[in-house]
Amino acid sequence: MSTTETAIASAEAHSAHNYHPLPVVVATADGAWMTDVEGRRYLDMLAGYSALNFGHGNRRLLDAARAQLERVTLTSRAFHHDRFADFCTRLAELCGMEMVLPMNTGAEAVETAVKTARKWGYRVKGVPDGMAKIIVASDNFHGRTTTIVSFSTDHEARADFGPYTPGFEIVPYGDLTALREAMTENTVAVLLEPIQGEAGVLVPPPGYLPGVRELTRERNVLFIADEIQSGLGRTGKTFACEHEGVVPDMYVLGKALGGGVVPVSAVVSSAAVLGVFRPGEHGSTFGGNPLACAIALEVVAMLRTGEYQQRAAELGEHLHQELGLLVGGGAVEAVRGRGLWAGVDIDPGRGTGREISERLMERRVLVKDTHGSTIRIAPPLVISKEDLDWGLEQLREVLRG
Repeated sequence: MSTTETAIASAEAHSAHNYHPLPVVVATADGAWMTDVEGRRYLDMLAGYSALNFGHGNRRLLDAARAQLERVTLTSRAFHHDRFADFCTRLAELCGMEMVLPMNTGAEAVETAVKTARKWGYRVKGVPDGMAKIIVASDNFHGRTTTIVSFSTDHEARADFGPYTPGFEIVPYGDLTALREAMTENTVAVLLEPIQGEAGVLVPPPGYLPGVRELTRERNVLFIADEIQSGLGRTGKTFACEHEGVVPDMYVLGKALGGGVVPVSAVVSSAAVLGVFRPGEHGSTFGGNPLACAIALEVVAMLRTGEYQQRAAELGEHLHQELGLLVGGGAVEAVRGRGLWAGVDIDPGRGTGREISERLMERRVLVKDTHGSTIRIAPPLVISKEDLDWGLEQLREVLRG
């Protein structure tokens, strides 16, 4: 067997089959390119589901990590450390908020947001104990913990993991009327992705997010924006909510916050909301550790320049113009997205999303499928226009075949 086949066979034999990765084994990576164990180079058009917004091996982020590795990597929250205050302050400023509660993974941050909203509902809004309700959207993807899959409409993510956590109401994404009708006096929050990533990069109709913001304000309900995939430059702005001029009550962040180096996530909100926590009520041993804070501080500093948001906006406009030319030719049914993020619905007659992804892999381009014949395109924000065009040409060639 080849080196690739040997590595994949070993992984299949000794790891749980909770993923179905493409048959490529990456050994090194730099910028928007990855090299496999056979020495073949691939253009990364997925960027770790937006975790690698700043590319593989970003020098600034690696330098920040190396410097911190020589000092201290973990204290636990039993003690203070000298990077924590700066991290919380700078991230709060970037978000236009007041307080930060750091965690590690995106799912942990969503769980934190759920707990925050419930506690706020009981302590501040006055909802009777045990009666708090959170409204979510159908086709959502917020993670895979037991509580989160309890309000998923994805059968694969949810089946066989019950009993499920109560307290959630699911309404159609983009439907303000349904949202309004679902609200009661016990509703404490509306949790939404400003753009639904796993569902196929679904952008809500114009006016939807402002409508959600207006409704939640009217009914004294928290608006929680899960910007784990859509935030931190991906759509051409720091946050996807900004495209509609909306500021939520709470941001849920992750993925790119760790720069593709370490897992870093956070809930960012006002003192009135995050101030409901008292010592011992929530936490994480690794949450807000010195290494994570050092890297995330560099991420925040990079975003404050606006350079990456501008690149995503300009290259994203080009990406969508080129993808739009494929619609109506019998190969592509629809294209959605914002910035350097697109969901491309392939005509099922041309193949499944998995098959298209495999054909692209053969042409040294890596994307990932979702929901049948949809592929997602989300290259690192550092990709050059020339490399982006080369990747799109490979897609055109696959579709011609």
